[in-house]
Amino acid sequence: MDFYALQAFVKVVQLGSFTRAADALGTQKAHLSRVISQLESSLGVRLLARTTRALSLTEIGREFYQRAQAILAAVDDTRHAVQQAQGEPRGTLRLTCGVEFGMMAVSRWLEHYLGQYPQVTVDADYTSRLVDIVHEGFDLAIRLGPLPDSSLAARKLGELQYGLYAAPAYLARSGQPDSPQALAGHPQLVFSGGRHQGQWQLHHDGRHVSLTLQPRLRANNVFALSQAAASGLGIAMLPLLVAAPAVASGSLQRVLPAWQPDSVPVHALFASARYLTPKVRAFIDLAVADMQTPPTP
Repeated sequence: MDFYALQAFVKVVQLGSFTRAADALGTQKAHLSRVISQLESSLGVRLLARTTRALSLTEIGREFYQRAQAILAAVDDTRHAVQQAQGEPRGTLRLTCGVEFGMMAVSRWLEHYLGQYPQVTVDADYTSRLVDIVHEGFDLAIRLGPLPDSSLAARKLGELQYGLYAAPAYLARSGQPDSPQALAGHPQLVFSGGRHQGQWQLHHDGRHVSLTLQPRLRANNVFALSQAAASGLGIAMLPLLVAAPAVASGSLQRVLPAWQPDSVPVHALFASARYLTPKVRAFIDLAVADMQTPPTP
């Protein structure tokens, strides 16, 4: 007997509608109707009484429904038992992320992950394209920014924090801005690939300032902007993860440290929260812990 047919039948009964069950299962109503009809033909009985207004179980259908529920529950219990038996992360973790955030954070997470769990291997795809993780066989994706509506499950890892930075030599030459409005008098080095490209939003003590930008340099790579700022070309808004090494080496200095730019949410996306495997759960937990202690340059 086809396992999917059992799932389909139970879902139709639970929701009382082929249309709602088809939506829940991600298929078409006509396909679902054929599946149930084929199930009834294979059993030689009528399970559902159909009218133009409603569905109802036949007497044999009611008994079949109870047994089908028990079968699905047993399969679910078995799956959980196997996952618990494989509690130590193992196997190959396939993940995808953006190139820049991969270099900022994911590479470090992978080093810690591989060092902590010797029975896992990793296949990482650093790419600028939006990957369909279900159809392309990935375990999870790391995404920045607000999430669109999706059938995927998600867990927020944290927030990517930003600050304003310039070279100490530039600030000695051009002066340290004493307010957000004073930034208009300085060359601005602006990231062209995200939410900060048109304006810089700054917050401090309940006050909010929006600065319209007239960039001297626009680039879609934060590492290029960091280098330009370190070379004394102007002031850049950079992720703390990128600026921290340059601040530590003395090549960059924080500008207007009391004023905070908008942060960007970071999420892990995966197919199902219910059947999260140990290898995926362990990586997500590691990423959450890392993002809870961001650098403070």
